[in-house]
Amino acid sequence: MSWQEDYKSKLCTPEDAIKSIKSGDHVFFGHCVGESQLLVNALVAHAEDYRDVTIHHMVTLSPGVYTRPEYEKNFRCDLIFCGGGTRGAIADGRGDYTPCFFHEYPILIRRGVIPCDALVTMVSPPDEEGYVSLGTSVDYTYQSAKSAKVIIAHVNDRMPYTYGEKLHVSELTHIVEASEELAENPGLKCSEVEEKIGSNCASLIEDGATLQLGIGGIPDAVMMFLGDKKDLGIHSEMIADGTVALFEKGVITNAKKNFDQGKMVVTFLMGTRKLYDFVDHNPAVEVRPVDYVNHPAVIMKQHNLISINSAIQVDLQGQVVADSMGLKQFSGVGGQVDFVRGAAMSEDGKGKAIIAMPSLTIKKDGTRISKITPLITEGAAITTSRNDVDYVITEYGIAQLKGQNLRTRARRLIDIAHPDFRAELADEFEKRFRQKY
Repeated sequence: MSWQEDYKSKLCTPEDAIKSIKSGDHVFFGHCVGESQLLVNALVAHAEDYRDVTIHHMVTLSPGVYTRPEYEKNFRCDLIFCGGGTRGAIADGRGDYTPCFFHEYPILIRRGVIPCDALVTMVSPPDEEGYVSLGTSVDYTYQSAKSAKVIIAHVNDRMPYTYGEKLHVSELTHIVEASEELAENPGLKCSEVEEKIGSNCASLIEDGATLQLGIGGIPDAVMMFLGDKKDLGIHSEMIADGTVALFEKGVITNAKKNFDQGKMVVTFLMGTRKLYDFVDHNPAVEVRPVDYVNHPAVIMKQHNLISINSAIQVDLQGQVVADSMGLKQFSGVGGQVDFVRGAAMSEDGKGKAIIAMPSLTIKKDGTRISKITPLITEGAAITTSRNDVDYVITEYGIAQLKGQNLRTRARRLIDIAHPDFRAELADEFEKRFRQKY
């Protein structure tokens, strides 16, 4: 049987496809833009057919309807990253959070530590040899496909075909065809504070450096100040639209990368249609599994790698909290520690790991809170340890911490804190170290 015949034989409706999921199964959803809202909605619409189905994923761009109280007996999420649609379920005990470095997620799936019975995901149309691409999200999704007994694939002609790992039609259990616009994140205009942080970060980036950047105001601001750089490369957990602009300007060439030369290597991506069209059938971009892209042993081999990540708070010892607010789980570790450690172990000794954040958090009621604090909030989990932290950057400057004693760290962090909070931080410094700040 040809792959075309095989493909046609597996075509079905969303309702028929999800019948292969059974009560008690562990079901993985494709990550981020790769999550099929069509199939997720079908699953929720037939919730009464299921009991105790555990759902695994990282970032979801959906409202997370399956986590609502009315579906508590049907579905329970168990996540290594939570967002707006899933935080409530974890906080209320209807869902679980599993601490996990992003690069280890596929390894845990492969070993069966985290079971995977079924994968529900979006893919591109097949190529001439019958291979579909996971498009925007290869990350843990590829390993889920290799481990799952059932693969339900939503073939969407709007999903870009990206190079890297692929799946053959013969590996798919059910195929649902439907054309849907992909979720987009156009980003927002950078604030003045973000621009100052971006400028400070860019000052540490040399020509020929390879970058790991995320999404949001600060990464966007960093890219605003890279226009005069030469031969930058990308080896990053993800990319967004700003990367395309720098590639088109000739700033990003990947020419100086010492391996995967000439290619941007990422594990997932999220942006606008411009980004999705850019990566479609583009040999300059490879979307690879996260146990390759984010593995510190791979990252350390990339010369002059600069990693930029964010934080919720940093204490005067340099401990970084990036995924929880007290006992409340806010997001996840993601790839922060993967890249911090990979950069620190860089074979050429030029790697830099940057934690970049505004000096203040401003709450909805206008309350201002310093993100540089004497102590971590009670119950909060340390994301990046004080032993790992390298650079901390705010709009007020750069604090280089690696190799520095606690007294020097505290002084440097106070220097880049918001001026309105420096006096009370200085008081803590004097109590702790018994000397004038």
